[in-house]
Amino acid sequence: MRIALVGDRSPSVRSHVRIPLVVEALRERDDIALDPYWISTTDVSGLERFDGIWVVPGSPYRDEAGAVEAARIAREQRIPFLGTCGGFQHMLLEYARHVCGLDVAHAENEPGAREFLLTPLACSLAGHEGRVRISPGSLMEQIMGQSTTMESYICSYGLNESYKQTLAQHGLVFCGHADDGAVRAAELPGHPFFLATMFQPELWGDGRRPHPVISAFAAAVARHRAGREAAYTS
Repeated sequence: MRIALVGDRSPSVRSHVRIPLVVEALRERDDIALDPYWISTTDVSGLERFDGIWVVPGSPYRDEAGAVEAARIAREQRIPFLGTCGGFQHMLLEYARHVCGLDVAHAENEPGAREFLLTPLACSLAGHEGRVRISPGSLMEQIMGQSTTMESYICSYGLNESYKQTLAQHGLVFCGHADDGAVRAAELPGHPFFLATMFQPELWGDGRRPHPVISAFAAAVARHRAGREAAYTS
């Protein structure tokens, strides 16, 4: 089962070092063997052939458009999608532009733009942990099996809350919030798996146990692959 890890791989990005350990933990603990391919944001052609797409942390990316395109392909082609940290931000950017029709920018990428969907946090979360309150009835709640979770962040940008209602009116569900109500996770109902988190589940624990969100993504990838194989043989 091939998954695309969309991001600009660097040994200095902690999550990029941790992800291979998490993939191995999925093999050992969940018996799900994923075959990860690192894909630069400068060349996202052919993502339709993958069984899953994970837009990983590490923003600002070399090419914002590549990260946005990865989220669009996953959404439109119904390929299981996970976005973490920068992946969360660029999933929101894709949805705002292509579903809601908004002309908005990411302040980190386009500081001279007129309207910002992603803006600097009042207090940076880089290197911090924080409680996430999980929305009842959401996919996130099903995955976590609890109403709150403590998660790790390396993030300085978040959703401009003035756009939250518009995104929700167009179908996006905000399934995780900080204690002050700020958005921390979002999902798309009706999609096989489309979930993004501002926190970084790949940094959970010591890497020898996959975070429930990552396990759920891997299981969705396995289902997607099985469905493709069944279609080929029918």
